[in-house]
Amino acid sequence: MGFLDKAKAAAEQATAKAKEGVSDVQTKRDLSTAYNELGQKTFELADTGAISHAELDPIVERIRALKAQENGAGATTTASSGSTTPPPSDAPPAMPT
Repeated sequence: MGFLDKAKAAAEQATAKAKEGVSDVQTKRDLSTAYNELGQKTFELADTGAISHAELDPIVERIRALKAQENGAGATTTASSGSTTPPPSDAPPAMPT
């Protein structure tokens, strides 16, 4: 029965390592979420002027530009120029026959 005992011990070790791996992944995910929350809060504070730092300025400006681009993307499809041009197609051009 020594073989079965060794196999059982090896299975228990593998289970313990797998649990550690899951725990490590969850910790990394939680850390990533916390960094994201910190970044969002930092942007909010910098955007309102509550905090300022020279190293934050270019990042804040980049986020502002991206937000403006995001907000402007919906406005370009409903432009008041009167013409309704369809958005560019992702399909390849048609082949001549």
